[in-house]
Amino acid sequence: MSATEAVRAGSHTAETEFILLGFGRGLWMEMFPFVMFLVIYIITMLGNTILVLIIGADSQLHTSMYFLLTNLSLLELGNSSSIAPRAMVSFLSGSKAISYNGCATQFFFVTFFLTTEGFVLAAMVYDQYLAICNPLRYPITMSKWVCIWLVVGSYICGCANSMVQTGFTFTLLFCGSNEMDHFFCDGPPLISLSCSDTFFNNIVMFTLCGLIIVSTALITLVSYVYIISTILRINSAEGRHKAFSTCTSHLVVVALFYVSTALMYAQLTRLAFLYPRKVVSIFYTLFAPMLNPFIYSLRNKDVKDALRRTMSKKSLVKCVAFPQKSVKTNSIG
Repeated sequence: MSATEAVRAGSHTAETEFILLGFGRGLWMEMFPFVMFLVIYIITMLGNTILVLIIGADSQLHTSMYFLLTNLSLLELGNSSSIAPRAMVSFLSGSKAISYNGCATQFFFVTFFLTTEGFVLAAMVYDQYLAICNPLRYPITMSKWVCIWLVVGSYICGCANSMVQTGFTFTLLFCGSNEMDHFFCDGPPLISLSCSDTFFNNIVMFTLCGLIIVSTALITLVSYVYIISTILRINSAEGRHKAFSTCTSHLVVVALFYVSTALMYAQLTRLAFLYPRKVVSIFYTLFAPMLNPFIYSLRNKDVKDALRRTMSKKSLVKCVAFPQKSVKTNSIG
């Protein structure tokens, strides 16, 4: 081992933590992000949890589309929870340090949730395609087990990509500055801290991200071409409106996801200076998970009807549970 390699190895073994600089120091630069992250995180948790509970409680929503939507909401909960709580603790306490293993764990889960979400969204597009373009064969082609395997496959692909990217990133030597200009452990800022030759790592990350984005985007694009052409052939205006309304919510969520991933992908290229990394990261890790449940609940008639039925059941339970109170009120009147 040469002297340079020995120094690098010694520095690597001595490296036990990273410093997440976040948005800077000072009361304003720490309290404002804390309040913003707290509000976003609470809304995200409430919105996605309520959506999951509504789908689980209403038997009319026990279909493949809403099974996929449930998994999408669970992934949004996991994605937000892997970033926001740790960042808020850092903002509030002023402690910027994160351990080497903690950073690797966070990086793994953020990559896992985002990758799996991309595949689940592609599965949802495929489900929409079958429901609109092949409605007679839909119950057979999109059976319960097909839907389950689509979800399982999405999780497997997400885990595989996360393991590869985490493995390649954290086998690098970190022997220089340990200060990361970010609020969570992300790939590009981590690689920029390494004193190893990162050319191969950049190629691997660039290729994997590109393959995942292109493959899922291609499935989405082709499916929606068939979906839109099928809808336009429907004779009645009411039928076209109903068909469009069933896929509008998903189309909005897909657009949010791909805008986010396109900006994230640009961070790996020479266009990175056009998109401040922290601003882009807030969009695809916090804002998108917060907006998704509201897009589905506000624009989806089935979800709104299920919410009304759930609320009606609760009102009925209250009337049955307290009949004496109702009788007494009526007798007074």
